[in-house]
Amino acid sequence: MAATCCNITHASGFKKLSEYIQVQSYFKRCHYGSKRSTCSVGKVFHRRYRGRLQVKRLNQYQHVCCAREAELPISSMIEEETQEDISIETLIWRAIKLPIYSVALIPLTVGSAAAYLQSGIFSARFYFVLLASSVLVITWLNLSNDVYDFDTGVDKNKKESVVNLVGSRTGTFIAAYLCLALGFFGLTWTAVVARNMRSILFLVSAIICGYIYQCPPFRLSYQGLGEPLCFAAFGPFATSAFYLLQGSASVMDHFSLSGTVLSASILVGFTTSLILFCSHFHQVEGDKEVGKLSPLVRLGTTKGAEVVKVAVFMLYAILVAFGLSKALPLTCIFLCTLTLPMGNLVVRFVEDNHKDKNKIFMAKYYCVRLHALFGVALALGLVMARMANTTFTSRAIFS
Repeated sequence: MAATCCNITHASGFKKLSEYIQVQSYFKRCHYGSKRSTCSVGKVFHRRYRGRLQVKRLNQYQHVCCAREAELPISSMIEEETQEDISIETLIWRAIKLPIYSVALIPLTVGSAAAYLQSGIFSARFYFVLLASSVLVITWLNLSNDVYDFDTGVDKNKKESVVNLVGSRTGTFIAAYLCLALGFFGLTWTAVVARNMRSILFLVSAIICGYIYQCPPFRLSYQGLGEPLCFAAFGPFATSAFYLLQGSASVMDHFSLSGTVLSASILVGFTTSLILFCSHFHQVEGDKEVGKLSPLVRLGTTKGAEVVKVAVFMLYAILVAFGLSKALPLTCIFLCTLTLPMGNLVVRFVEDNHKDKNKIFMAKYYCVRLHALFGVALALGLVMARMANTTFTSRAIFS
């Protein structure tokens, strides 16, 4: 209230000063250039400037009133409008998380390319059945994650949560486990046709990692163990399983697990875990409220940005080490090195925006790009090594 009175007093003094200056300026002009009488001068001044002064007073009064109304609530109004103006289409797009489904595509593609390197044969039928099944399993992960985060209160303010959008926890829960059942059926069918039941053990292990990551009573993601589980599920377990399935489809004898596919699966798991790690940056406050001890809750965003920098450096260092040890062909090393600008972009973006929870939201999508580009380069390198008829051989790890 006091601030408003000061504004009004200041405006009143300004009006008087302005009027005084205008009057003095007018009389000076009259003194030097006009021979009218004092009476006529007063009449002319009254007639000519009365309307202008009234308009100025009205404008100044409106300015004071607007300032008075917007003094406190303007920032909150803008914030509310920004939050409420998100279209339903945008919320649905965020809920679908289409770019995240690259975590289904890349392990399958790299595993299939590793099998092609060893056998020279690729089964398109198996590839697309496995891709559809993997997408269904990832859909289960996303939907069930929203259900269980809704139960713990993590997603209470998350508008793009499927449960919040649909308005039904039960419906989302049923849809999630229906997707899991259909996806697992497709994976099992492929294993039976390929006559390789070892692959089912790997796939079941991957699904178990996904379950204990988020589902009760385990919820190991709340203990900060999500990244190791993600690494194991999408790296050694899933990538190796797809390699075995494609290999068994091409050669019906015993198909061994090679050092090449294990090396490639480590790189796939590494980039997948980086996506999960960066997805926590904009959720630190919400995770703290419900006691979810994600790595970034424990470390803080500043140290988290340093972890991302070290992780990207380690990714390319491990790549070179695998190349020098001849676990991976040189074509993989060359093509994957071309993704360095994307890796640098991830590091710079996180370093510059880790404290801005609105901008850092995009960090996980930059990691998805790195994951997809790196995985495609890795797969292409394996295929090119076979097509070049090189004498590259990979030592069998498990036969």
